[in-house]
Amino acid sequence: MYDFTTPAAQHVADSYKWRKYAGRDILPLWVADMDFLSPPAITKALAERVAQGIFTYGEPTETALAALIAAARRDYGWAIEPAWLVPLPGLVTGLNVACRASGSGDVITATPIYPPFMSAPQFSGRKLVKLPLRETRLATGSHWEWDFDALDAAATQGATLMLCHPHNPVGRQWTLAELNRLGEIAEKHDLTVVSDEIHCDLLLEPGARHTPFASLSPALAARTITLMAPSKTYNVPGLGCAFAVIPNAERRHAFQKTMRGIIPHVNLLGYVALEAACRDGAAWRTELLSVLRSNRDEVVRALDGHQGLRVTVPQATFLAWIDCRGAGLQHPQHFFEQAGVGLSDGADFDAPGFVRLNFGCPRATLDSALARMRTALATL
Repeated sequence: MYDFTTPAAQHVADSYKWRKYAGRDILPLWVADMDFLSPPAITKALAERVAQGIFTYGEPTETALAALIAAARRDYGWAIEPAWLVPLPGLVTGLNVACRASGSGDVITATPIYPPFMSAPQFSGRKLVKLPLRETRLATGSHWEWDFDALDAAATQGATLMLCHPHNPVGRQWTLAELNRLGEIAEKHDLTVVSDEIHCDLLLEPGARHTPFASLSPALAARTITLMAPSKTYNVPGLGCAFAVIPNAERRHAFQKTMRGIIPHVNLLGYVALEAACRDGAAWRTELLSVLRSNRDEVVRALDGHQGLRVTVPQATFLAWIDCRGAGLQHPQHFFEQAGVGLSDGADFDAPGFVRLNFGCPRATLDSALARMRTALATL
């Protein structure tokens, strides 16, 4: 019904992802945006708004807020109040504001992790505490989980816990039991929880449903800053629209105070895309997930166990986490780049020896990239 075969992004001159390797025969499977056309419902809504011919400072309309709140209830069973919502021009902005607005104590996160989780505390002048996730090798691939004992021991009273939910780069969808254990530790040590849930609509297992951390209980909601955006799921990162959900008024006011004079208005076209995505994007997303599931399975089939590579099977996101240490590669990102495939360097995620592969692309692009990787590995 929808087009997931047209290689769209490479044909636009201002693609950050593709311009990195402009003029070079390197397929970019690195930064986390997809190469698919955005949903027709979003394109149509944007065209109608552009046709009005006026581009003022924007704010979310009542219909946009209603669509967002209705989608949260429909997709997660989460009842959000309009007053809890704080618009943001991007999720990374939200991470940095949250670090500045949630105290001065330690900031704890689990590695490997999306790089801004490590830079935001440092930019805020706060001590970063990195807790390695525990990896076990199962018949179905690598499995990553929190070391709850280490978290309990490392947590200091009033610290901030930065949670990636689902997790980037290992692709875990945290279970209800895991989330509840995190909640117990947060309450024991009076932690503020900053929960990045930007990939929550990209759960790859059929029938899977996201549970927002703040939806676990009113007590946990009161200590949580949830960050969300339509950008990853609907491929609209360039429209610069995200939002924080902060039920506790005191935390929300501190967050808004930190934003003053620094954080710009959200792109008004981002609000248009947000409303269209929440209201009309479900059918497109269902088809997208089928495509991503097939692409994920092909990455695992082509690379896991090949020449010593180990692929973590992601439960969510469009990102594959690949352990290259068994292949004897000192700098795997450089090795595969030389072979014509641009991947993200695991060192940036605090995990040297790994790479992250973005499989949010047409199958023809993915097949070509995987063939190049296997050919390069055969020369070792």
